[in-house]
Amino acid sequence: MERLHDAGIRGFASDNYAGAHPEVIAAVAAANGGHAPAYGEDPYTAALRARFRDLLGPETEVFPVFNGTGANVVGLQSLLTRWGGVIAPAIAHINTDEGGAPEKVGGFKILPVATPDAKLTPEAVRAHAGSRGVHTIVPQAVSLTQSTELGTLYTPDEVAAVAEAAHALGLAVHMDGARIANAAAALGAPLHAFTRDAGVDVLSFGGTKIGAMGAEAVVVLNPAAVTGIEFLRKNTMQLASKMRFVSAQLLALLTDDLWIRAGAQANAMAQRLRRGIEERIADGSVSGVAFTQPTEVNGVFATLPEGAADALRQQAAFYDWNAATREVRWLTSWDTEAGDVDRFVGLVARVCG
Repeated sequence: MERLHDAGIRGFASDNYAGAHPEVIAAVAAANGGHAPAYGEDPYTAALRARFRDLLGPETEVFPVFNGTGANVVGLQSLLTRWGGVIAPAIAHINTDEGGAPEKVGGFKILPVATPDAKLTPEAVRAHAGSRGVHTIVPQAVSLTQSTELGTLYTPDEVAAVAEAAHALGLAVHMDGARIANAAAALGAPLHAFTRDAGVDVLSFGGTKIGAMGAEAVVVLNPAAVTGIEFLRKNTMQLASKMRFVSAQLLALLTDDLWIRAGAQANAMAQRLRRGIEERIADGSVSGVAFTQPTEVNGVFATLPEGAADALRQQAAFYDWNAATREVRWLTSWDTEAGDVDRFVGLVARVCG
């Protein structure tokens, strides 16, 4: 088929814009050919389960799905009754960017908590865990996003503190790991250290943003906390018939730490982007640019002078984060290269000089 896009274009709009990693493409090709059992009875899904058990312990269960919204809906549904709700930061993806799917499809309510850094604390959990009986939704779980929508990170100790507070109140703990590869690379800690060991019951493991074509997984770390997850995956339309191709993508990412290497590359390019602009601010060649969040993973948040965002977007794609304050978000990806960053830094210098 003829290529319909310019493969030389790279921007900073989203890590979803990046293509699939060549090793992922190769893994899908290797999984093709002949017949293999459907609906997860294939050897690739079995190998994926074994790999996650190596990483997270022998009781781990893995349920591959198509996308991150599906992983969050299925995972959270499995932790809740029909009258249950989920405590989450107000800015969390499940509250702001999933089209209402948790509530419309999952049938549970998000209980949003205002936080300055998109992170929950034990105090916030305790403050929002109450219920007035039949007149209100009953909080039954908390959801942490790692890394957060603002590019901030929970340390293993911070996850553990929130989980301890939640469990003491009878609440389950879910982690939205759409960018968990970036978090793991930045923390320099094994996956189990800030998930299973820290008290997370269910993890949404992200693959798409880090090089998969379209593959995520609901990873159950505490089987006692979930109910009916295999049925929930089916009736929320997240059960792949040819699951070997979904599992092969995730298996490729988990082989030889490809997911960590890809996350580290994206994180390093975000640091290079921020550092390049900071140097130009310091020498006076850029003015009117200010950073609004720490750059801990692959997101750079900044405010720009009036009109600068539109001028920059003529050369490189990115999104406004808050148009009212002229705040923008620049995201780097697994395939972002130093030259991509340096060209963009130069463009910022020309527009904001």
